[in-house]
Amino acid sequence: MNLNSVEDIEAELEKCKANLKVLQQALSEEKFKVIYLQTTIAQKKTYDIERWCNKADSNQDSPCDSESKGGDVLRGTQILKCGTSCFLTVEDGEVFGKPLSYTPLFFPPDFNYNTDGYEGDTAEDRKSQDGSETMPFIDESPTMSPHLCARGQDGEAVSPTPPEGLLSGGDTEKGLEMKKLVLSGFLASEEIYINQLEALLLPVKPFKATATTSKPVLTMEQIETIFFMIQDIFVIHKEFYDAISPNIQQWDEKVTVGHLFQKLASQLGVYKAFVDNYKVAVETAEKCSLANSQFQKISEVTLLYKPIDRVTRSTLVLHDLLKHTPKDHPDFPLLQDALRISQNFLSSINEEIDPRRTAVTTPKGEVRQLVKDGFLVEVSEGTRKLRHVFLFTDLLLCAKMKKTAVGRHQQYECKWYIPLADLSFQTLDDSDSLPHIQTLPEHEIEEMKIKISSIKSEIQKEKKAQKSQSRNVDRLRKKMNEQESCLLLHSPTIPFRIHNKHGKSYLFLLSSDYERSEWRESIQKLQKKDLQACVLSSVELQVLTGSCFKLRTVHNIPVTSNKDDEESPGLYGFLHVIVHKATGFKESANLYCTLEVDSFGYFVSKAITRVFRDTTEPQWNEEFEIELEGSQCLRILCYEKCYDKSKLNKDDNEIVDKIMGKGQVQLDPQTVQSKNWHMDVIEMNGIKVEFSMKFTSRDLSLKRTPSKKQSGVFGVKISVVTKRERSKVPYIVRQCIEEVEKRGIDEVGIYRISGVATDIQALKAAFDANTKDILMMLSDMDINAIAGTLKLYFRELPEPLLTDRLYPAFMEGIALSDPAAKENCMMHLLRSLPDPNLITFLTLLEHLKRVAEKEPVNKMSLHNLATVFGPTLLRPSESEISKAHITLASDIWSHDVMAQVQVLLYYLQHPPISFAELKKNTLYFSTDV
Repeated sequence: MNLNSVEDIEAELEKCKANLKVLQQALSEEKFKVIYLQTTIAQKKTYDIERWCNKADSNQDSPCDSESKGGDVLRGTQILKCGTSCFLTVEDGEVFGKPLSYTPLFFPPDFNYNTDGYEGDTAEDRKSQDGSETMPFIDESPTMSPHLCARGQDGEAVSPTPPEGLLSGGDTEKGLEMKKLVLSGFLASEEIYINQLEALLLPVKPFKATATTSKPVLTMEQIETIFFMIQDIFVIHKEFYDAISPNIQQWDEKVTVGHLFQKLASQLGVYKAFVDNYKVAVETAEKCSLANSQFQKISEVTLLYKPIDRVTRSTLVLHDLLKHTPKDHPDFPLLQDALRISQNFLSSINEEIDPRRTAVTTPKGEVRQLVKDGFLVEVSEGTRKLRHVFLFTDLLLCAKMKKTAVGRHQQYECKWYIPLADLSFQTLDDSDSLPHIQTLPEHEIEEMKIKISSIKSEIQKEKKAQKSQSRNVDRLRKKMNEQESCLLLHSPTIPFRIHNKHGKSYLFLLSSDYERSEWRESIQKLQKKDLQACVLSSVELQVLTGSCFKLRTVHNIPVTSNKDDEESPGLYGFLHVIVHKATGFKESANLYCTLEVDSFGYFVSKAITRVFRDTTEPQWNEEFEIELEGSQCLRILCYEKCYDKSKLNKDDNEIVDKIMGKGQVQLDPQTVQSKNWHMDVIEMNGIKVEFSMKFTSRDLSLKRTPSKKQSGVFGVKISVVTKRERSKVPYIVRQCIEEVEKRGIDEVGIYRISGVATDIQALKAAFDANTKDILMMLSDMDINAIAGTLKLYFRELPEPLLTDRLYPAFMEGIALSDPAAKENCMMHLLRSLPDPNLITFLTLLEHLKRVAEKEPVNKMSLHNLATVFGPTLLRPSESEISKAHITLASDIWSHDVMAQVQVLLYYLQHPPISFAELKKNTLYFSTDV
């Protein structure tokens, strides 16, 4: 080395620096590969273990055996956790078997994200219409997880089964041990995840160092885009890991981790930002890989999809922890809160991203993508038909399922299609009237609901009594499916018209304004693009219809009989909801909200707030009590009230209001079923609605509890109240009836739409205290609150208006077949009532008949009113219910409800009944047959 001059020394120094930089780059790459290979090994072990966890039992071949000869072999003694509640014993975590096929991990691997036998896709299938990578679906449910779903012989997803005896114990010690195992498994996977994030971050520093040189691998803008938020996610999980790790090492019953999971869930906004940037990051990385061979080498082992996969895993672990945490443990409410936040986050993300592999290539080489699909009821030639409707990027296709032979794949038959360029929405204003639509009488709809609930109860009893008698269960399931399918077909009433400007119009009936708005918005969003009208050849139509089976995202008709036994049966009881306020409106408007819950496969509007006029920040703070019938979801819709009479709907004489936003939350039983209020926020089109909710189970809400304060009227015997007031009918009944007839008889859904709970409680307190200002309060109060007060009065009577003593006789009388015998029996039972009960009942009866006379306006038929008031007037007191040995909430709901409704309906349909004539005549009517 000749270093005679300063120039020589400087040149040699630069040369050493360059060599050092090369060596540092090589060292970074090798370190990166080490971490990557370590995490890949751990992943492979976990993946193989999970596949083996899905074995039904030790006597059956594993799922792997059906796919490969020999399969995988597990051996050893260490317990590892994988999945929701599945454990295996392996030696030092060692798994022997065939190697996984290598997939560049920059994009999501070909996991099976649906539940209908679609086993992944090719790289081309994953491309969206513009050729870019589509966002992977973030899974919300344990049974949907690719890690936790096994496949049965028919290809359907089956939940993993824990080894017998492992989860059967209910004692605290076993629950504590199970909780530790769940946390240990999660901690191990968290360590792997942190290593993966570290591996993902390793190239960032060298990239940034070269970004300012003449030959950058990536520009600073590209680095910020591709690695957006990764550092923040790494810090969050590193802090979580460091905080939770000592708790597992020093485990006992006093250890709490709920606050750590709650904090982790509260930071999910970082993931939201990551997800929003994901598609751009993928596109940028693809372009950089093509332009730069140096980056291409590194990108092949990048783990960019990992953060998305992690959110789902964390949510599943929260499910498991709640299973094994006693309700009185300090962790329980914190874990519930974390789970609620996580589930709502996943729901909101899934609404914004493409949830399935939805691209199909036409014979001409064009890419057509499925945007939305679902089952809708079409009115065709006056008859209701159940259709599966598919919205593609350029057309709407209406199909029906073909009847196929046993063992053959199902196929769709196209009924019609409309190019979106030719599609318009035909409102009811555009036509004179709706065509004749086949409808079922309301009482038949209600009868179907009762039958469905009754069959559900029979199935549960059959399973408990005789597990081997599967034929009976299958027979009952088939019977229930028939009833549910019929109900689903005949319950929707909201019209949704679609018009082809070059052809005919089509009419669908939907159950909810929410659903109609979703379809309309999805179509209008696509129509904003420059669409060209298309005419499909028979071959093209056949290809498109054939792809529907593979592409569909809604696989089954939404009926109970299509659900797994493990799925939640929904909630039966009362949901208390307080709608607090809404923000995010850009202009002042007249605003109100409606609340919907699902029931028997469709949604029903249950409550409406008052209209807040000329504001951008309405503050309702209104509480509602909503009855749930196997409900699993709450929807909130925000409307702008339209007072323009020129926008009257010709068919039902209602003003059409504009939907400003809509959103929904899952009613998770573990989260909702507590005595505390849960506050939540629904984000809808930039609008935020704040609300709180809590749930009361039906067995608690059905209790008739006598009031301790006998000086009031609620919870006090009707004879005591009338005697004190020296009246024939309680003052509260007379005043509420008078007010409803004065200004509520034309109100749509009067007695069906819930009033504001705080208003009802204020009226209850006023009547109990016999306040002088009652009449003033009544005149100022919302009419639905007054109707709700009247219902509450009858519901809280210590015994039903038609009495406990006569209840069995009413049940027998309504079941009589002979009209004359039924007439004499039902009239004799009325005469047997105490006078205050009878006179009050007859007063209410005539009032309800007057309400029903306005049915064309208020939509309340005699049967509707009987459904609302029947159980309230007849439901036995708590002691009578306990005699029936009813255990399930659904049993309580179905038990005798149909008969209670029929009793009141009988009297409502009867000619006017006079108290004097009734008391005077022993045989009120002729006994001629």
